[in-house]
Amino acid sequence: MADQNRDGHGSEEPEREEPIIRDKRRIDPETGKVREPQGEEHDLAHEELVDVGPGEEESVLSDDDLDILSGQTTADQVAAERLADLQRVTAEYANYRKRTEANREIERERAIGDAVKGLIPVLDDLERADKHGDLAEGSAFATIAGKLRTAVERLGLTPYGEKGEPFDPQVHEAIFQQPTPGVTSDTVAEVVETGYRLGSTVVRVAKVVVATPA
Repeated sequence: MADQNRDGHGSEEPEREEPIIRDKRRIDPETGKVREPQGEEHDLAHEELVDVGPGEEESVLSDDDLDILSGQTTADQVAAERLADLQRVTAEYANYRKRTEANREIERERAIGDAVKGLIPVLDDLERADKHGDLAEGSAFATIAGKLRTAVERLGLTPYGEKGEPFDPQVHEAIFQQPTPGVTSDTVAEVVETGYRLGSTVVRVAKVVVATPA
């Protein structure tokens, strides 16, 4: 006699079927080999019930791992490619450090240059006072002048511009040209205002009188 449900009518409960999951993974989890697709029959042959419990994750292989397993490439080839990548990244990092250090030095010189520009007029006054004999050796003013000049030199500020040196329009400003017999090329005849450099940067060009060939 058939089982009866609660409302008194007899019926048979349909048989529950377990869900079938088609395993289409390229790598066989048991053998670790790459499966070669062989059409619908091959897919049906690998159908199986997969019980994935909570917290379980399928391991993912990279394309390089798959190529090694399939025989398309070797571990030595992959290692050589990784070494080339590492060498390229190392070279790029070295170039980045060089650019960063160069930019840091430029910014440092620029910051110091802004600071010492305010001291250049004071140095000009000291130079004029020295030419007029106002900085007698051993005097208090001479001592102060010496300390100030030493301080700016420690910062990297150096004067330039000497009588008799070749005229260079890149670092000299000619305020007067004087034809001079016996001169074969443009030469600094007199320095009117001393020039200053900070490292490789010209903070102020030297103003000079230029002796030109007559």
